[in-house]
Amino acid sequence: MFMTIARPAVEPQGPDAVATPFAPFIAQETPRAVHARLLANAALRRLRGLERRVAQRHEDADYWLHAAPLAVRKASDLRRTAGLAVLP
Repeated sequence: MFMTIARPAVEPQGPDAVATPFAPFIAQETPRAVHARLLANAALRRLRGLERRVAQRHEDADYWLHAAPLAVRKASDLRRTAGLAVLP
């Protein structure tokens, strides 16, 4: 019995290694890019915590506001270990 392999009608766009076997390789991020992503993540966590606090959802607010410094700490550790310039 022969089976033909048919391509799907809709194919994902962009580099998604899980979606298709022939997707382009996703390059490793540079330490500077990871550092910037961590700081952006910390800012978003803080904003999310403030939004939850305004909405009187104190348990959620506490979680997000306590999660923000962890991302900043990771960014600081990365800056120290990756050899990036030290901030004043």
